[in-house]
Amino acid sequence: MAAWGLLAAWALHDAEELATMAGWARRARPRLAQRFPWVPDRVWDAMDVDQRHVNVAIGLMGGVVAAAAASGPRSGFYRAALAAFGAHGVVHLAQAAVVRGYTPGVVTAPLVVIPYSVWAWRRLEDKRLSSSSWLLLPLALGGVHAAAHILTTRRDQIAPRDPSTPHDRTSVAEGTSPPQPASPRPRARAAARRLTTPGDGVLGRLLTRRHDRWF
Repeated sequence: MAAWGLLAAWALHDAEELATMAGWARRARPRLAQRFPWVPDRVWDAMDVDQRHVNVAIGLMGGVVAAAAASGPRSGFYRAALAAFGAHGVVHLAQAAVVRGYTPGVVTAPLVVIPYSVWAWRRLEDKRLSSSSWLLLPLALGGVHAAAHILTTRRDQIAPRDPSTPHDRTSVAEGTSPPQPASPRPRARAAARRLTTPGDGVLGRLLTRRHDRWF
């Protein structure tokens, strides 16, 4: 029961992040960039994510947390995930203190994340953690955000195809019309005239008229 509580607590916490992260990033970037001018622009670029990115990243993280909960309290994976979850709550409080205001997830961090993590940790019979356990949080966060960036960027780069225009997409994007194939009618007429010389008489004239009518 305590193990699946990890997934429930994570869902409550990330529901707050799902609702606030994208909008907060857009609003806070100018203020934070002015307050911390020494921070490189690429850091603010990484923080300024859209809602699709947030949705994908949270969905991927949900898979990681569900796997940890399913592994059970005797699993080292669960213990590492629980410790990382509690540390994640502390990080939220530190972030809010640094920016001197709200950050996504800071409301549920002291109300859900930290209380659950402390309660569940006390219930563990085996509290051992491997030396690599503390790498789970940065690796998981970095991995899901990198995957979300790749998935959402690939979708943006696929140009929509208009079914009413069967010609190639490159020509449409450049605003030019694709080359149209030459009509076969002039070539057919010329071939018919070459085959029907004036010496052919009535047959030549009939063939020429018939080819003109067909083509």
